[in-house]
Parts: sequence; structure tokens; C-alpha cells
Amino acid sequence: MTSPFDDSSSARLSPRRDLEPSVLGPVGERVSDVERIAVLRANALGDFIFVLPALDALRSAYPSAEIVLLGAPWHAALWRDRPGPVDRVLVVPAAPGIRDPGAGEEPGDVAEFLAAARAERFDLALQVHGGGANSNPLVAGLGARVTAGLRAEGAPPLDRWLRYVYYQHEVIRYLEVAALVGAPATTIVPSLAVTAADRAEAAAVLGPQRRPLVALHPGATDTRRRWPPECFAEVARALTGDGYEVLVTGTPAEQETVDAVAAAAGVPVRPQVGTLSLGALAAAYADCALVVSNDTGPLHLAAAVGAPTVGVFWVGNLINGASPLRDRHRPIAAWTTHCPVCGVDCTPGIYPHRPGDGECPHRVSFVADVPAVEVIEAARELLTPPPPTR
Repeated sequence: MTSPFDDSSSARLSPRRDLEPSVLGPVGERVSDVERIAVLRANALGDFIFVLPALDALRSAYPSAEIVLLGAPWHAALWRDRPGPVDRVLVVPAAPGIRDPGAGEEPGDVAEFLAAARAERFDLALQVHGGGANSNPLVAGLGARVTAGLRAEGAPPLDRWLRYVYYQHEVIRYLEVAALVGAPATTIVPSLAVTAADRAEAAAVLGPQRRPLVALHPGATDTRRRWPPECFAEVARALTGDGYEVLVTGTPAEQETVDAVAAAAGVPVRPQVGTLSLGALAAAYADCALVVSNDTGPLHLAAAVGAPTVGVFWVGNLINGASPLRDRHRPIAAWTTHCPVCGVDCTPGIYPHRPGDGECPHRVSFVADVPAVEVIEAARELLTPPPPTR
């Protein structure tokens, strides 16, 4: 089998022993005369937050290059007039393994997209989207001078590639890809700027603060990641009693879950379902003393705009996505690995001798056994001001 550091392009990557060392691992040869970089990352909110440090690394290594995110329509809306490492968003078509179509959106024509994208004359194209079965052919089709990215078993290779291994922190995974093209890490902490427009929209919706704010986000697309509404309600009661005003945020699809939290809380809370754009939600979280959430995009958004967080994680997702920093973040782990209904091992089948079965049809919560008292204790710990320094 070829080395993960094999490179068939004219800008060949040296074997591992010749790579420059860095804090996070080896760094490949920087590509010369780079004017335009394409980065494919067209999936969900949390996935995008994880790639921000890699984009920062590319900006530092190639300060004069234009960085073009190949993303979804919501990326274009979020990144409009927002400072950061992305200069422009090019919306990729909805296609299998690339991105799901939005409401009312038809699948796109990938061949037509690639024909137009090749006219951009990208110098570098990076795949930080997944294992590469569908995404590597798209990135290769951009016609860039050098391609780099991830490669799962059976996926076609790019010019410079790293083996995709499921259990790896997502931030580090994408930083390693950036390093393949000579862009060492400048940070491991995702950071997203909040704009004046974000703050103005949030203020118009939420009004002036009467008490310090805490936000709860009880939803998640994957229902197995959802902590029960009654547990969030217990947190709401405790923090309301401590003097905080509690927002309960959710998407329109999570209305029922938000309503269940509000009904069970027994104290006044402020549901916010579909009232805030993504930028305004970021601003609201930035003004919160704490955000308590399932492992889902808003949790990682809150951390990226500087809010302290308590996150409820299934243990496998904790490995891949929980912040490694403890100054402002407390991930709480649930250790359930077998379906509570049928007992099937639902850990990803990454080794032949331990197949697992992520396709169990039951979508009950795998985090329901996390005690509310543990989340409340973590929340109060983060909300308690540190003692004054002498």
C-alpha cells in the first residue's frame, strides 16, 4: 500500500521523515505562487465550526491568497460581511455524499458546477469534508495544481492525503490536512467573529437584559444525542432560582422539544424558536453567562463566540468533538454504547473484529442517564466568579 504521504503531483510532498516538525505533527512543503485556495466543507454547523482553525492556518501560511469555501447556501449567508479566514463562499450543488438538498431544493448538476469552478483556476484544493468516497472526485475535478485531503478505505486518493480514522478530534483532523500543504496550526480553538449587525438583530429580538442570561439548547438532529426535556427543565429551575434569565433555543423542527422543556420547567423561561438568524444566535450566545446544550451545532457555535458551555455528549462524540479546554467548558459524558431497546452495539464499526452496528433502527436517547445534578454542578462551577487575585 502506498504511504499516506505519497504525492503524484508536480509539487511533491516529501516522505514523513523529511517533513518539518511542528507542535501538532509534520508539516509538508508549502506550495509556491498560490493565489486561490478551495476548501470543501459543505455539511452542518458544528462540522463547520471544527474546520475554523484549519482555515486560520491556511490564512497564516498563505496570507495573500483568496480562500474560497465550497459550502452550502447557509455558509454564504453566515459569511456575508463577516471578518475571518474565508474570503468567499462558492455554493456546491446538492448531491449524494456532498450535501443534502435544502427545503424545496432540487439536486444540482455536479458536472456543470465543476466546469464553472475550473475557470476559477484554483492553485490548492482541500477536502476536509469526510472520508472522500464522493468528495475526493469532486475536489480532484476542480483542476487545482495540488489537491490534499482525507482518504478512507476505498476512496480515491488526492495528491497529498491522510488516512481517515474515525476516532480523532475533528479540529485536529482538519489541522493535519492543512499541514499537508505547509500550513501549520496557529490555534486549536475555533473562533467566529460576531458582527455589529448580529448584535443589533439579537437585541431587537431579545430586548434589554433584565438579569444575566443562560441559554439551554435541548435539540439535536440525531435524537440519540438528546438529553431528555425534563432534565433540561431541572437545569432551568435551578438556574432561574440562582437569579438567571433562561433562554431555550431551537430550530423550527425542534419546537416540540422546546415546548416540552418550557412546560416541565415550572418557572418562566424564554423560548426562542426560529426567532434569530444564525448570526443573531451567535450574538445571543456571546452575551450569555453560560450555554447548556446537547452535542450539536449550537453548542460548538456558543464556544466559538466565547461563551462558557456545559455539553452533554455520548462518549464517542466526546472523543471527536468536545473542547479539550476546561477553563470555560465542561463536557459531561454518557457511557451508553449499546442500544437501550435492542442491546445492539452502536459504536462505529471501525475494526473487523468489532463490527458494531451504527444502523440500529432505534433512535432513543443514548445520553438519558446523565444525571441532572452533574450538569447543574458543572454549570454553577462555571458561573461562580473566580476568587480575586492577590
